Amino acid sequence: MNIIAIMRPEGAYYKEEPIRELDSALTLLGFQIIYPRDRADLLKLIENNARICGAIFDWDQHSEELCTEINELNEYLPLYAFINTHSTLDVDVNEMRMVLYFFEYALSAADDIAKRVRQYTDEYIDTITPPLTKALFTYVEEGKYTFCTPGHMAGTAFLKSPVGTLFYDFFGAKTLKADVSISVTELGSLLDHTGPHLEAEEYIARTFGSEQSYIVTNGTSTANKIVGMYAAPAGSTVLIDRNCHKSLAHLMMMTNIVPVYLRPNRNAYGILGGIPQREFTRESIEEKIAQTANASWPVHAVITNSTYDGLLYNTDYIKNTLDVPSIHFDSAWVPYTNFHPIYDGKSGMSGERIPGKVIYETQSTHKLLAAFSQASMIHIKGDYNESTFNEAYMMHTTTSPNYGIVASAETAAAMLRGNPGRRLINRSVERALHFRKEIQRLREETDGWFFDIWQPEHIDEAECWPLDPDQNWHGFANADADHMYLDPIKVTILTPGMNEMGKLEEEGIPAALVAKFLDERGVVVEKTGPYNLLFLFSIGIDKTKSMSLMRGLTDFKRSYDLNLRVKNMLPDLYAEDPDFYRNMRIHDLAQGIHKLIVRHDLPRLMLEAFDVLPEMKMTPYEMFQHQVRGHIDECDIDELIGKVSANMILPYPPGVPVVMPGEMITEESRAVLDFLIMLCSIGERYPGFETDIHGTRLTEDGRYLVKILKLPEAQ
Repeated sequence: MNIIAIMRPEGAYYKEEPIRELDSALTLLGFQIIYPRDRADLLKLIENNARICGAIFDWDQHSEELCTEINELNEYLPLYAFINTHSTLDVDVNEMRMVLYFFEYALSAADDIAKRVRQYTDEYIDTITPPLTKALFTYVEEGKYTFCTPGHMAGTAFLKSPVGTLFYDFFGAKTLKADVSISVTELGSLLDHTGPHLEAEEYIARTFGSEQSYIVTNGTSTANKIVGMYAAPAGSTVLIDRNCHKSLAHLMMMTNIVPVYLRPNRNAYGILGGIPQREFTRESIEEKIAQTANASWPVHAVITNSTYDGLLYNTDYIKNTLDVPSIHFDSAWVPYTNFHPIYDGKSGMSGERIPGKVIYETQSTHKLLAAFSQASMIHIKGDYNESTFNEAYMMHTTTSPNYGIVASAETAAAMLRGNPGRRLINRSVERALHFRKEIQRLREETDGWFFDIWQPEHIDEAECWPLDPDQNWHGFANADADHMYLDPIKVTILTPGMNEMGKLEEEGIPAALVAKFLDERGVVVEKTGPYNLLFLFSIGIDKTKSMSLMRGLTDFKRSYDLNLRVKNMLPDLYAEDPDFYRNMRIHDLAQGIHKLIVRHDLPRLMLEAFDVLPEMKMTPYEMFQHQVRGHIDECDIDELIGKVSANMILPYPPGVPVVMPGEMITEESRAVLDFLIMLCSIGERYPGFETDIHGTRLTEDGRYLVKILKLPEAQ
């Protein structure tokens, strides 16, 4: 961060020569100097180059208006205005709040001015660097010798081995020096929440609008368990979104709670919808409790917000309607909702505290912000017992946290503060909106077929689009007004084969083909459904990546229209079974899979599979206790009816559990099994298209085996 932008003064030698001297003085201090052509060029440079640490300009030429424009981009950036003895200093109160310094044009003053610029630059870096990260940087620079863990000793151990040196050179010296022990007292403690760690959590809480925040170094899977272990005592009843992440199923296997499920909608595309408003009412919950053995009034509720496909709730409605002491919003996929007005009222931490309730929000900082993998946060609003909560926190948190992960979570928060943060999220929304419009344009201009996009017909402005009950585009029957909203940065591309009413067409292109084509060209899809592909336009997506995706889609259409051979269009797929794909063309493959989907009527199967839940014979906790005692057998998946599943069964797509541990598929819920068998049949017929079904074991001969409860006489 050593770039200074200088706007050249115009038309006077007495101004040009001091600037030339200052250029030389700043260069000697290690600064890189750039000269924008004009004001617009300067603003674009500041907007697109985060390493610029100051701007120098002539006050008579630019003054207040330029300062305001730069301040809207980065209110922390130091500005240096050069004046002469006749300059008018009409500085108002607003400008005095800016980081604005004045220097006079004078010869032989450059060294002193450069030293001041160095000082103010250091202050700027100190201002924008959050506390734990600052302390970690300082510790690394001090280069202390330690006689504690980790054993690589700031990377020194790696340098004693040939393969170790490869590792050292790849990751870099500072990454390894920052991997320090919890014994480093000046960094405080993540477990006791002291020192710079405490400052970091307070800093994050202020940034994200919570009353208390915690950094979690092993993902939101762990954050979810921490909240659940504290909020739901053994024997209590908990409302759980059936859309839940598998970490919550694991929570239920760890602690003896009684789950009562809130059932979300699905559409024919397999896109995960939200929980209808009626499910949150007292009457609906009373009905569920009456139908669940050992259930009592719930003490806690867990809601997935947003869904995997980018649907956000009106969280104010849920907070005020759900009659439970605490509500946990699993917001793993939306750690940015506090930083753009289109998300107001759609996040866990939005609004004021709710009297008598505690609101928790867990977020995967690493998923869509700039942080290392496993960096996660817990935000809390409301009264809770900090000491007891920290016991639950320490149950799941390692005593040897990776400080790089902690610092990256804090840095992600720092990046979102102020105008630079709002601009980051706004740019992400704008890039997604531009991409959506480009897909629409290409669809309108292209002869024959082209990809569609899951969104309302008109998307002129950046907003979260409501799933209005009187519109058909979203495909959700009986949608509630002012309840669910589509996040613009979650972009779902639709392939031909199914119309918006969920009816299968005569011909189609299954999305898995497109995903494989893109993957072979370096573009990885986040999630693939039968006829849809999900792409995340996070803050790290730039125009280069966006255009690569656009080119990949257009290249697929061109190749598909030419009906190329599979071995030429999808060489990696061909390599999986050359004999099977030797003479096959892409049309044959696409229509073969499509007809299999039509034969099984996949849209109907998906809807029915999630409409009737399997019968809960025992809680997930009770089932896991049987499993660890060895009271389990295996059976083929098509023999699962009437047997109690020992594991959670979770197919991708759609990526949420269809069977929980301790549940039994009965004739009434047979659609669940038919859905799973249909997914298996595609892989049996077409090599390379095997379905990933968690909770099953795929044998070499293509059988899917499931763990089940062993009958008592066989135990």
